[in-house]
Amino acid sequence: MPATVRGRRRAVRVLVGVCVAALLPVTWVWAAGTPRVRTARDVPSAPVAMVFGAGLWEGRPSPYLAHRLDAAAALYRAGKVRVVLVTGDNSRDDYDEPEAMRAYLRARGVPGERIVSDFAGFDTWDSCVRAQRIFGVKRAVLVSQGFHIRRALALCEAAGIEAYGVGASGDAHDVTWYAGGAREVFAASKAALDALVRPGPRFLGPHEPGVERALAEAG
Repeated sequence: MPATVRGRRRAVRVLVGVCVAALLPVTWVWAAGTPRVRTARDVPSAPVAMVFGAGLWEGRPSPYLAHRLDAAAALYRAGKVRVVLVTGDNSRDDYDEPEAMRAYLRARGVPGERIVSDFAGFDTWDSCVRAQRIFGVKRAVLVSQGFHIRRALALCEAAGIEAYGVGASGDAHDVTWYAGGAREVFAASKAALDALVRPGPRFLGPHEPGVERALAEAG
């Protein structure tokens, strides 16, 4: 600390300013996302459910990802959504989140023709932008863990998607859960920057008609 009273006061003001600036993105995420968080029972119907990748264990969905997929399958069976868009990482041949997600959903009764895969959903912003620009998604129910769903909602809204969110249930509130919540404090800053600057995704490419085709077949 500075030796003088004046210096200490200045240091405290700087520290307070830094803390306030750091918390602004988190405040934005909560303010933008919280009004659109719903339960699986009361979430409004939408054409599409979006499920964000959350890692694989030996080629299969991690427990967090499995809970997201369970929630999406339940939404489909309840008639809340007609198509499920799975978006995740397939940046290398031996790691394919969307294909593992598709297999998991099919094993739980979601027809393969109602599942559309986005293989370049490398982060939440990319998934939201690609859903809107590549797959033509305009309204969706987002499915993720409670600590992530608000950021997903804020980013999808910034990307032009009208969305509500459902938090997956069944997760143990263990060290991993709390670490995920702590990570969101830092991820909020990138989210706020993405929403402000609106960069293109890492991969864009041409329009993909998979969602439109699946919706047309669903009737």
